Amino acid sequence: MQVGSLLIRDSVITSEQLDEALSEKDRTGQRVGDVLVDRGWATTADLARALAEQWNLEFIDILKAEIQPEAVKLLSESVVRRYHALPISYLSKNLVLIAISDPTDILGLDNVKLSLDVNLKFCLADPSDLESSIDQIFNQRPTLRVVDDSLDLDEEEGEERLDLTLATEEASPAVSLVNQVIAQAIQDRASDIHFEPQDRQMLVRIRVDGVTRELASVPKTMQQAVISRIKVMAELDIAERKLPQDGRAAVRLAGDPVDLRVAVLPTTFGEKVVVRILQRSSTHVSLTELGMSEQALAGFVRAIEQPFGCVIAAGPTGAGKTTTLYAALDRLNSTDRVITTIEDPVEYELVGVSQIPINVKRGLTFARGLRTILRADPDVLLVGEIRDAETAQIAVQAAMTGHLVLTTVHAQTAAAAFARLQDMGVAPYMLANALNCIVSQRLVRVLCRSCRRAAELTEDERAELGLDTETIAELYRPVGCRACGESGYHGRIAIYEVLPVTGELRKLIGHTTEEIHDEAVKAGMITLEQDGYRLALAGTTSLEEVRRVVGNSF
Repeated sequence: MQVGSLLIRDSVITSEQLDEALSEKDRTGQRVGDVLVDRGWATTADLARALAEQWNLEFIDILKAEIQPEAVKLLSESVVRRYHALPISYLSKNLVLIAISDPTDILGLDNVKLSLDVNLKFCLADPSDLESSIDQIFNQRPTLRVVDDSLDLDEEEGEERLDLTLATEEASPAVSLVNQVIAQAIQDRASDIHFEPQDRQMLVRIRVDGVTRELASVPKTMQQAVISRIKVMAELDIAERKLPQDGRAAVRLAGDPVDLRVAVLPTTFGEKVVVRILQRSSTHVSLTELGMSEQALAGFVRAIEQPFGCVIAAGPTGAGKTTTLYAALDRLNSTDRVITTIEDPVEYELVGVSQIPINVKRGLTFARGLRTILRADPDVLLVGEIRDAETAQIAVQAAMTGHLVLTTVHAQTAAAAFARLQDMGVAPYMLANALNCIVSQRLVRVLCRSCRRAAELTEDERAELGLDTETIAELYRPVGCRACGESGYHGRIAIYEVLPVTGELRKLIGHTTEEIHDEAVKAGMITLEQDGYRLALAGTTSLEEVRRVVGNSF
């Protein structure tokens, strides 16, 4: 029997759902099982059980299986990860049980057989659970090294300054602990690490997908050594314990460069240290991958395709503003345009784009760099952030004199960005002439596909979403499983409100934020809240998450 028929027989899906999945497969080429999982009609475990029956294999709950270390050692980590095949146990002296996730990968399974000189028996496991087990077993941390971040021309770029090899006998306990914490945080996709002194210990928490969770507890006796170690990495004064300090470090983890921003604050029980993790990357998303609604995307594209003017991404720190602007640069990047960026730091590497990292210690600020860039004949400018009046004035003037300027500001909504720029001293008439579009955004957590659960809407939820009683709709709730660290969520996606600065809105610049917002909504702007509802109804996130992130903007 086919997998779809087995799932219908077991009452996992209906025949109508299978027909819709088959139509989706014919239209997009996506596998039927992936469609069923994406729609929330089946779980990966359901598919694995059906596949096991179809291929006459045993299905095993890998999370409850007794895994023999001597069996695991039969295959290297690279082979296990490449073919998603994990040796579990010896069934006899010359027979090994191996858990796999895809029995259709005949070539891959043949390569596994060729790697071993024993007989193999395959069993099927939930792909998510198998991935989690592999990650848990091969949990050795790669080397973390501090590299030179100097801009001096007489120093070789990437020169090692300190070797912080993990788990070595030479490394002090404080060095090893800091290395392990940073490596673990990076691998867990954390954006920040908090070292928080308490009365009897020091807590270490990390922020993942916008939410903090505890990572470790450090004995009080090691507190000062750990703080000093981080200060040394960030080139801060280890003798100063009463005043705040800021610094940075550049490290490599498994060959990938990572920037660290370090902030030290004196507290009642000692110095608190916050390390922000900024991973450099050569990969980035395109505009179509951002997840904007069709209406919002069309307005944004019209704004960035103007030959001059200013496009602003607004939102709090960590809202994904830079990612949005880089997606815009990706679309604009062509041989007939000169594109220059000035950032703190350079977060993505773009071929064909001149990217300048600021260095305040050496006098290279946003304002000073921007003045110089304007003399270098650019067509498109990306200014990482408008922080002060001088940078704001220069950026707006550049937009008025024939340049397309992309930048970010800290503002709660698209309408509030006008007031923020006016607070920096930019005159309303200049904003009216310069601005093309303002995009406000937030990041909401994505529901874990392995454990999310569908639920009917309550009457209050229908009223909140603006749905009548006859409209067929459902929401998904977070559950929590091993794949998502019991949080119910894995990853984040942006919600947007795109405010094109049209003729009517230009006349209101200088009026209150509420008046501008109301006029934008009247003109058809989809608000952050409404865009969040769109994703909640699509099963991408939960209604509770939208409420948590958006709050009450107006």
